[in-house]
Amino acid sequence: MITLQDIWSAQENLSKVLVKTPFTPAPKLSEKLGVNIIFKKENLQNTGSFKLRGAFNRISNLPQEERIRGVVAASAGNHAQGVAFSGQHFNIPTTIVMPENTPLTKVNGVKSYGADVILHGAFYDDAYKFALKYAEENDNIFIHPFEDSDVIAGQGTIGLELLQSGTPFDAVIVPIGGGGLISGVATAIKSLRPEIDIIGVASAGATALKESYESGEVVSRPVKTIADGIAVRDGSQITLEYLKKYVDEVVAVDDEEIASAILFLLENHKIIVEGAGAVGVASILYNKIDLSKYRNVAVLISGGNIDVTMLSVIIEKGLIKSNRKLKLSVTLIDKHGALLQLTQIFDELKANIVQIGYDRTATSISYGDANVSVDLEIKGDDHRQEIETKLKEAGYHFSILS
Repeated sequence: MITLQDIWSAQENLSKVLVKTPFTPAPKLSEKLGVNIIFKKENLQNTGSFKLRGAFNRISNLPQEERIRGVVAASAGNHAQGVAFSGQHFNIPTTIVMPENTPLTKVNGVKSYGADVILHGAFYDDAYKFALKYAEENDNIFIHPFEDSDVIAGQGTIGLELLQSGTPFDAVIVPIGGGGLISGVATAIKSLRPEIDIIGVASAGATALKESYESGEVVSRPVKTIADGIAVRDGSQITLEYLKKYVDEVVAVDDEEIASAILFLLENHKIIVEGAGAVGVASILYNKIDLSKYRNVAVLISGGNIDVTMLSVIIEKGLIKSNRKLKLSVTLIDKHGALLQLTQIFDELKANIVQIGYDRTATSISYGDANVSVDLEIKGDDHRQEIETKLKEAGYHFSILS
């Protein structure tokens, strides 16, 4: 296992390229929870994620005879960008194997650093097996995203920065996928301040390491989550040993909770984060952790490389769930003025129409009728109830579209 000295050495290696990301208060979240919450914003790191730390430290420690052989990595995106950035920095040929469903933002990010990209498999573990074989066949050096001492030490520099910030805290909340991040951070913090609690947060759609931690034995579990950065199917014996030694608790949050946390951070703290980066906030928003025993809690925002398509879906669904957008299907008599009468109701109630459709051919409606689909901008629960009541009073048959 790595030592504190390994992390100090990693910090020295990283001083050439690292952004010492801000450690800032989260006033709206703190007010909501009654606990002082502080964010460590690794979404503002070079390449948009903490993964640069481990990848750069690993590659900086390669001897020259290994660098000229080139490096290969498997990643859902963030480790890939860290390796690609580091390969470009040291002028090393770099190949990255990524799952086929990796967001375009991350694929393009890797290519922008000059690396070759191979898309293979449905999940990280499929890409990982292919990358291992590819590296062996081409005599490349494989850079593992978490089962590597140099990588873990690089991630551990976040723990040093937390302690060096001078900000008091008595718990740190860290995302968990393969476990490299929490292993490094926990080693740094527990070595210097063992009284500080380390809490891991996994996605409920990728619980292999969480269940490994709970059972004490490595397990594998199916993966399905919007938090692609922590979508790891197989537990790791290497990182499990760090969790056993240093981690106090591991919890999980589901995709609905993760999406809500992404939207909460965007609206209330003006932070763009990816799914993996939001799990810590999701865990405290949805009471997965007992915060009553803490006064100051550090939450690691691990990355911000979210695909804009996914972000738009999260925003759209979030507006509907919070009753700021309402989708209706209303049946009208298909005659002159019927649509105008309907829209006048929305006008009177100050509901803004953002989209409307008119269908008189659907087989589900009677001859002489038409279905109108309408998207409205509304102002919360009371406004929605007012609209529904008015439509019922006017005799309209309608349904709410989710």
